[in-house]
Amino acid sequence: MINSKQNLNKEMFSDDVEQVPIRQGFGEGLLEAGKADENVVGLCADLTDSTKMNFFRDEFPERFIEIGVAEQNLASVASGMAAMGKIPFITSYAMFSPGRNWEQIRTTICYNNVPVKIAGSHAGVSVGPDGGTHQAIEDIAITRVIPRMVVISPCDAIEARKATIACAKTPDPTYVRLAREKTPIITSEETPFEIGKAAVFYEPESGDAEVGIIATGALLHRALRVAKELEEKGVRIKVLNCATIKPLDSAAVIALARETKHIVTVEEHQVVGGLGSAVAEVLAENFPVPIAFVGVRDVFGQSGTPDELIVHYGLDEAAIKKAVKKVLQS
Repeated sequence: MINSKQNLNKEMFSDDVEQVPIRQGFGEGLLEAGKADENVVGLCADLTDSTKMNFFRDEFPERFIEIGVAEQNLASVASGMAAMGKIPFITSYAMFSPGRNWEQIRTTICYNNVPVKIAGSHAGVSVGPDGGTHQAIEDIAITRVIPRMVVISPCDAIEARKATIACAKTPDPTYVRLAREKTPIITSEETPFEIGKAAVFYEPESGDAEVGIIATGALLHRALRVAKELEEKGVRIKVLNCATIKPLDSAAVIALARETKHIVTVEEHQVVGGLGSAVAEVLAENFPVPIAFVGVRDVFGQSGTPDELIVHYGLDEAAIKKAVKKVLQS
């Protein structure tokens, strides 16, 4: 059942559940952060409307810089502004930032330990017809490996807004991963959010769960649907929303593994280097259990509708149920 302590959207399983692009939550959150702190500035690489930084640009034109199609400059200019006391948010498609400008992010932002916030929009295969060149399915891996970098993957637009506001208040280099398509609203204004904390969103009505599903980003809703369906068939599932991938909430991950003895990770990203790898690293050192990974398996994306690609790459409900069955047989 839905964890009532999290004040989640009670209509999340409805056929007409409200759906909003996760990137819109970023735009709304940046606007709020800008109103709260005049040091917040926005920089974009020629994709201001697509990334929803236009909300900030229209309200604070004097604090907005259009860098153009020059993602390496986007990171380096932001680093310089941060060194002078600003709180820069930079945004582009995730394939270009942090994809194209990874070295500048590593060296000018993280090595110098300045509070630049990187919003990577249009992440995952659900970008759809844009094709494999524009589908960032390696971005979690390349950001979480950098020392000092915080990595956040919100599950819906409300959580994205909260994450944006929260990271504006920290001194840390931060990557916020954003999906393009409209996705179901799972949380509410009253749902707690804290960087570095995972939260149980679904749990059995009674007794310990048999399988723990750890999900992040837009695929969390599919994981929740699977948990509800399997519960009706007598399989007890607990779902952990892992919005912060780095620093990972190791205590929550270990506690879930101790209870369930079986773990499934779910992400719209390569299996290698993503959430699944982070979870496996923690459990290998602390409490090894059978684990199955739902994610893209060492291939590039391609053009197609978002739903077609989710199914093709084994990220849908059927794939999650298959992974649950696999770990239960281990």
